[in-house]
Amino acid sequence: MQPRILFVCLGNICRSPMAEAALRARAVAAGIALTIDSAGTGSWHVGNPPDPRAQAEALRHGIDISAYRARQVREEDFRTFDTIYALDPYNLRDLHAVAPRRPLAKVALLMDLVPGRAGTAVIDPFYGDEHDFAAAWDDVDAAAAQIVAQFSRR
Repeated sequence: MQPRILFVCLGNICRSPMAEAALRARAVAAGIALTIDSAGTGSWHVGNPPDPRAQAEALRHGIDISAYRARQVREEDFRTFDTIYALDPYNLRDLHAVAPRRPLAKVALLMDLVPGRAGTAVIDPFYGDEHDFAAAWDDVDAAAAQIVAQFSRR
């Protein structure tokens, strides 16, 4: 069975869909089969497409995420996915709070994968501008590169 990875931020319209897209692109380029999804801890944007600025940043990298739709993390995600990556420490805390007693998924902070970035958050670009979305992409893409490298060594 192929590895299953879920990315989680607050609303699932900026950081986590970009993380999903970055990992999809890197996994395809490396020929690695992964199941990848994203979700939010909050429900405000459920059913909505990613923020237009997130879509623009992904398109800048040749990836169309306009068909993605926000969803809220569910209890079954802790049984369906092997690893759930929180995009910041606050969402990591919230994931631990809603996790079932015996989750199957490993829950971790995404930037812990990137050398020198342990314990840090992917920048939340929601209240920022295109430069913040570019910085968030750089963060999630760096983490995606580390994930692909881990699976390439297997």
